[in-house]
Amino acid sequence: YQRRVRGGFGSIARDRHLCCRMREIITIHIGQAGVQTGNSCWELLCLEHGIQPDGYQDTDLDSSFEAASDDAYSTFFGLTSAGKHVPRSVFVDLEPSVIDEVRTGPYRDLFHPDQMISGKEDAANNFARGHYSVGKEKIDLILDRVRKVADNCSGLQGFLLFQSVCGGTGSGLGALISERLSADFDKKSKIAFALSPSPHISSCVVEPYNAVFSTHSLLEHTDVTLLMDNESIYDICHNRLDVYGPTYTDLNRLIAQVISSLTASLRFDGALNVDLCEFQTNLVPYPRMHFMLSAYAPFTSVENAYCEAFTVSDLTNSVFESSHMMVQCDARHGKYMACCLMYRGDVVPKDINSALSSLKTKHTVEFVDWCPTGFKCGINSQPPTVVPGGDLCKSMRALCNISNTTAICDVFSRTDHKFDMLFAKRSFVHWYVGEGMEEGQFSEAREDVAALEKDFEEIYLDSQEGEQSEADEP
Repeated sequence: YQRRVRGGFGSIARDRHLCCRMREIITIHIGQAGVQTGNSCWELLCLEHGIQPDGYQDTDLDSSFEAASDDAYSTFFGLTSAGKHVPRSVFVDLEPSVIDEVRTGPYRDLFHPDQMISGKEDAANNFARGHYSVGKEKIDLILDRVRKVADNCSGLQGFLLFQSVCGGTGSGLGALISERLSADFDKKSKIAFALSPSPHISSCVVEPYNAVFSTHSLLEHTDVTLLMDNESIYDICHNRLDVYGPTYTDLNRLIAQVISSLTASLRFDGALNVDLCEFQTNLVPYPRMHFMLSAYAPFTSVENAYCEAFTVSDLTNSVFESSHMMVQCDARHGKYMACCLMYRGDVVPKDINSALSSLKTKHTVEFVDWCPTGFKCGINSQPPTVVPGGDLCKSMRALCNISNTTAICDVFSRTDHKFDMLFAKRSFVHWYVGEGMEEGQFSEAREDVAALEKDFEEIYLDSQEGEQSEADEP
């Protein structure tokens, strides 16, 4: 009897452990940038969990995967009765060609066909088409697919949205999806990975309009938004990895490393785990100020790997350098409000404390005066995985830095300046009005983003004044 009772309690404990570990995330990939980034992310996640392109577990796993718990994959993958792992993802585009590449690519058997939704005509780089006309016809089908995936989750943590704020589908349909998710899944975390306009590279003329409209929506309907731009990632490929003609696949594989590090604590064991709710709590001091700067290290090519030590101190210093940041802004000209450092691999707390102490003495990282602690650290024991034949070298440890800094204001001010130049002449406005928008919405969105700029500037100036008054005190 005692043996039977012990077995019963043991199974209850195991079930409770599995229930606690079930923290699922649904990814939604919107538009060309979102779908192509998603393709690279799922390639990396499959490698990390030892899942083959057809969705079945690789039987020839090495010991590094055996160290991970049996249910590590459950964050991103659902398991069918046939033993196949199906991603908890929805791919959406208003034209078929990009999703057709996934449907016919090497991972065509991985995804559920019902969760790949494409239309017949695209948004033509027009936010209004993606939000009000063409996109509106697809939104009910998209939300129905999302609900079906959510119904199969036992402990849904939240959503990751992948989109570009520059094009029509990513900005317009992305904004519409965010609005509907806020209504239907109000209490769940919504983290957006938004490809923002680059300073000198542009894919379309009306990019400033789309970006401002999309930012206006992201302000209200997402909890955390990580900004990235193609120009920064091009520079990383060129300067750090010696890739002189990078493809979108090369760029997206670097973004995939950030997403992998961000979610590693949900999937693998570690000394200090960080979940999605903790990101919000530690990174967002005020609801509107949730636009983050992301950086990753090491960005080292295979050829140069033997010249690098990859110590915890080296990685910590690297992620505060502009050469490792995924968006074009100079963090030295701003002040940090919060910073989340996610270490993975062979890392111990003692080394982190030493590296952060050294960093503080250099005064290269300045925090606002009302946030003296500043750093939130996560440690995960699973080392980073790289795609075979890719540009990144294999390393035993890596670091991802997600930070909230007033310097991110540079991204918005650049876009707003371009917006003002176009809107002063009412250039291209008729294309948006013709698809159901009103001219007053241009001014409303612009004023909202201007208010965000002012919020960041005020925090920076208040902190400067606080430091000045402290220095003047005898």
